Amino acid sequence: MTTSTPAPSSADIQRRARLGSFIGTTIEWYDFDLYGTAAALVFPHLFFPSYSPLTGTLLALLTYSAGFIARPLGGVIMGHFGDRIGRKAMLVSSLMIMGVATTLIGVLPTFAVAGIWAPILLLVLRIVQGFGVGGEWGGAVLVAVEHAPPSRRGLFGAWPQAGVPAGLLLANGVFMSLTLALSDEAFMTWGWRVGFLASSVMIAIGLLIRLKMAPSPRSGGG
Repeated sequence: MTTSTPAPSSADIQRRARLGSFIGTTIEWYDFDLYGTAAALVFPHLFFPSYSPLTGTLLALLTYSAGFIARPLGGVIMGHFGDRIGRKAMLVSSLMIMGVATTLIGVLPTFAVAGIWAPILLLVLRIVQGFGVGGEWGGAVLVAVEHAPPSRRGLFGAWPQAGVPAGLLLANGVFMSLTLALSDEAFMTWGWRVGFLASSVMIAIGLLIRLKMAPSPRSGGG
């Protein structure tokens, strides 16, 4: 005798959509904003050491801005494929893209080890981050709204929006904790990498949550 697993209720589907949108967006913006803090505190010294402190900081912040330039491209491409093969698949993909890029930043060799390739690879990974978060932004809002009852679409759409400041607070909290817990030498040597490597754990949690989401009821592939 076999028993079938009961289908999730409408309320459960909506709860998973809200949670998946919020948690995923929080993690993606944690990754995105963590880079900004590192660009101000760490990257000028480790990836642009041959320049003056001011020039090195400006160059590091320029790599930070590259993520914003890549965001529209990620939004357009992943939005297109979200309509064709499903928003859930694209949200899972965007989370994986962001997680891989952020984790690789955490193990990236510095200028002292890799020379000019270090800032080049840093820039490439930042562009990949921007592409990932661009695909996340529109898709997460759409998934939340498309699962919402007609009278609560504004509330559901606010959940991924709330993930942005949550990710910012989390990123700054992690960096502040590391700077308080470690000596300056330890932080600059290896401590700054911890926040980026921790992203791999967060991404795994986010993927588990997103994979349990129901397909979007209004996109072509779910």
